[in-house]
Amino acid sequence: DVRPGDQLIGLASSGLHSNGYSLARKIFFDHLGFKVQSRVKGLNRPLGEELLVPTRIYVKTVLNLIRDFPIHGIAHITGGGFTDNIPRIVPKGCKVIIHKETWPILPIFKVLQEGGRVSEEEMFRTFNNGIGLVLIVPSSKTTQICDRLKKLKEKPYRIGEIGEAGRGYRPIEYR
Repeated sequence: DVRPGDQLIGLASSGLHSNGYSLARKIFFDHLGFKVQSRVKGLNRPLGEELLVPTRIYVKTVLNLIRDFPIHGIAHITGGGFTDNIPRIVPKGCKVIIHKETWPILPIFKVLQEGGRVSEEEMFRTFNNGIGLVLIVPSSKTTQICDRLKKLKEKPYRIGEIGEAGRGYRPIEYR
């Protein structure tokens, strides 16, 4: 039931979430020469510990929400990042609009991007950049859903909306 006007709520990730490790390994260990025990500026723990932060599981949160709210779509931000995962659940005639400055990018992603000179486009295609799950919800329910998410100890961010796709559109647009 995804339609133009729906809002995107992003739930905070805990880190890499088991995705992008090939590129992360190449950047951290091959390109930058770090070791697993290395202390990297900007990270709060040794690199190896940062890379092993467990993936967040959102099932209890989602089950709680779908009991009481209409959820039009859910995208788990895995391999393929935002660019591949969110458009998969959006019908023809719609496009995803992401507002990039609406959530904090976790330090590990900043270190990867800067240290590996990774383009923003590649970051959004490979990593979750701090958002592990995206909910597509009716605009009229966004505030209520965010309030519930906060009560469930989640960190929700209003990260975008669904727009109408014109001729020659791109399925996802970053602003």
